[in-house]
Amino acid sequence: MGKIEKIVFWSLVLDLFAFTIPLPLFPRIIEWYTVKEGSDPTCLLSRTLYTISSIRALFYKPSNNPQRWDVVLLGGLMGSAFSTLQFLVAPLIGALSDKYGRRNVLLVTMAGNILSALVWIKATTFSSYMLSRIIGGLSEGNVQLATAILSDISAPAERSRSLAQVGIAFAICFCIGPPIGAYFASQPVPASVRALGIELNVYAVPALITLVLLSVETLFLAAALPETRGVQHNGGKDLSQANKVEKPKTKLPARTVQERLDLLQTLRWLHFFFLGIFSGVEFTLTFLTFDLFDWSNSQNGALIGSIGIISALLQGGYVRRTISRVGEGKMARRGVLSCAVGLVLLSMVPQFTLKGSATAVRLLQMAAICLAFTSATVVSSLTSFASLQCDEVVDQVTGKPVQAHPQLSKGVALGVFRSAGQLGRAIGPLLACAAYWTFGPSATYGVSAVAMIVLTASMKAVAAVQPSA
Repeated sequence: MGKIEKIVFWSLVLDLFAFTIPLPLFPRIIEWYTVKEGSDPTCLLSRTLYTISSIRALFYKPSNNPQRWDVVLLGGLMGSAFSTLQFLVAPLIGALSDKYGRRNVLLVTMAGNILSALVWIKATTFSSYMLSRIIGGLSEGNVQLATAILSDISAPAERSRSLAQVGIAFAICFCIGPPIGAYFASQPVPASVRALGIELNVYAVPALITLVLLSVETLFLAAALPETRGVQHNGGKDLSQANKVEKPKTKLPARTVQERLDLLQTLRWLHFFFLGIFSGVEFTLTFLTFDLFDWSNSQNGALIGSIGIISALLQGGYVRRTISRVGEGKMARRGVLSCAVGLVLLSMVPQFTLKGSATAVRLLQMAAICLAFTSATVVSSLTSFASLQCDEVVDQVTGKPVQAHPQLSKGVALGVFRSAGQLGRAIGPLLACAAYWTFGPSATYGVSAVAMIVLTASMKAVAAVQPSA
């Protein structure tokens, strides 16, 4: 791993730790605000929960504790709102990074993330907490810009291996971050902070840890990360010679500009449809285990953690070693097919729950393995494939990328690509919840499996495309 690759990887670890720490706290935070503000029917939280309860009642009326379902659904809506903001801002972040540089834009987004954490620490009302989430949603650019940076410094032949680090960082942090957040949620605020006499959020300790992680990441990036926009490919080892004027060694793909634009458009649609279905499965999986097995938060955490561990192992081993031989399109297609198999298994779980929970749990575990393979392959492969369609030639005089078309510059192309996926993440959980409550889990996962099979079939042409000539 080259020097810049290490910098990007460790910054991603810090960033994603900070991102995943609050994830298990959403229901608890909402419950705290409910107790604190529940007596005021005019506040934002009361109006929001009333709207959610009214909509939920049209689809599903739980036999007990309907308020808990409303809180869980509100947590999902908060995640969808975050993805919606990312959908809106990702193209802008990408375009700005093409114009002003990856490093400069990344540091600005980090300042926004720090502001989000500061607002969270002091968020004693639900409206102020939502302000924190909005600032965070508009500022989160680390993953997107890390992808652009790794694309800048890696040659096409090494692109997929380099971008696999993003998936590895995700898998590691989604395994460790939520348990850390849950642990520190029970820890008291330090006495030195309480002595200030300032009213803080009930989970100020996780918020403080998030603030520290983001601050350390920002200082680390400011001190260690060089600008990578427009450098020659050198594996990220040393940029001291990269900015010198020299004849570029990297050639554009043999495909025409229009062919690359068309392929990027296809990849964006695949990214949108896949994440729309897959994110719905992710969100309703805890509904399934709660409904059928009455699992606790720790049991759900163990299931999700095992998916993350298997995904990380696959990313670091199988994907990095075989994708250059198999190709990005074929690897992504295999992951989508694995998801279809996992969904078929999930659709069978309710039927076997009636006959014996042991068989149902084994089916659930087998589905989790399939979903782990999907997590390890699809998004990283599609992202790598998209980056390979971008402009790779560097101008000999200015040191900036030569643009064959404005939509083929890395920042813009990868920003719009990520935006499409975030739109899928925003819509998918809402549709999956409505289907789960209206038609039940078997029908929901069965239809989703059919959709994934159709998506697999539609990827045949993409899988046959060679990444580069």
